[in-house]
Amino acid sequence: MAERVRLPQISSRAFEHPADRAALTALRKVPGFDTALKKLIGLIGEKSLHVIYLASAVRVNEKQFPDLYRVYRECLDVLDFEEQPELFISQTPFVNAGAIGTDKPFIVLNSGALEVLEEPELRFILGHELGHIMADHVLYKTMLKLLLRMTVLRFGVPWGWLVLTAIIAALIEWDRKSELTSDRAGMLCLQSPDDAYGVFMKLAGGRRVEQMSLDEFIAQAEEYESGGDKLDSFYKFLNLLGRSHPFPVLRVAELRRWVEAGDYDAILEGEYARRTGDEKASVYKEFAASARSYRESYRESADPLVQFFRDFGKDAKTGSKKLVGHIREWFAHPDEEDGRDDGA
Repeated sequence: MAERVRLPQISSRAFEHPADRAALTALRKVPGFDTALKKLIGLIGEKSLHVIYLASAVRVNEKQFPDLYRVYRECLDVLDFEEQPELFISQTPFVNAGAIGTDKPFIVLNSGALEVLEEPELRFILGHELGHIMADHVLYKTMLKLLLRMTVLRFGVPWGWLVLTAIIAALIEWDRKSELTSDRAGMLCLQSPDDAYGVFMKLAGGRRVEQMSLDEFIAQAEEYESGGDKLDSFYKFLNLLGRSHPFPVLRVAELRRWVEAGDYDAILEGEYARRTGDEKASVYKEFAASARSYRESYRESADPLVQFFRDFGKDAKTGSKKLVGHIREWFAHPDEEDGRDDGA
């Protein structure tokens, strides 16, 4: 493979999903919250978790998992990390990883990932976790959870559970979108779309890639998005409730849209937001971009239920125009309707 493109001073804003970016922009505008919360997290959780992994996991470096360490260093170089978060391998059979902490964040990779994923796929996973760190996801997820608890304690009012349910739904929706942001960071670290899509094929079906087809898996993703009937679409919605991560096929579809839109190539060509000079963002503009993203997704969706509501809206709009036209015509000629004169 050709040498990967370095992305000097790249900001997380360059690859943040619009819905994720809107929420992050608003949270970053809250004076003092980020600084205070970083200190709080450091005091109550970050240090204790670091001590636990230092005692129970293997820290990756030149002498321990040297091949993985080389890949990790390359990822840090591509995304231009100024400091190197520690990387640990934890004895856990599930294919997963996580970024922990805000003051001195570190990454934990489950040993199951080493058993299932090849080097390119591990590169994607490491880039994904670095994306979480770059975007301060750990910080803001914790902030939202604390605000949620404060809301419950402060507003013990009737129907409060309705408000709580709405807040939880919004939190989980953002949480899922944050994973799409980090998938883009993984793609930029890997710089091979097909290999990135293959990660989700393995997450869905395991390591027997000789028994699977990437083309068929992508076709499966397209079928999930557009296939079935309105009842299937309703079940898709229910199945997502409470999940912190989108389903693998949906993540493939989202990454493909990002690549096909040209945003991925533009970043590799040097057109991206940098950490210096263009970090400030308007909350209004970012929310507008988020709304535009949802609107475009709604307009272009092939999901049967979305199509139903879209067509229903068109029919309602057309019907409303006809009704308004009929009323105007009637008021213009109140004595004439269906060719009859009521005065005769």
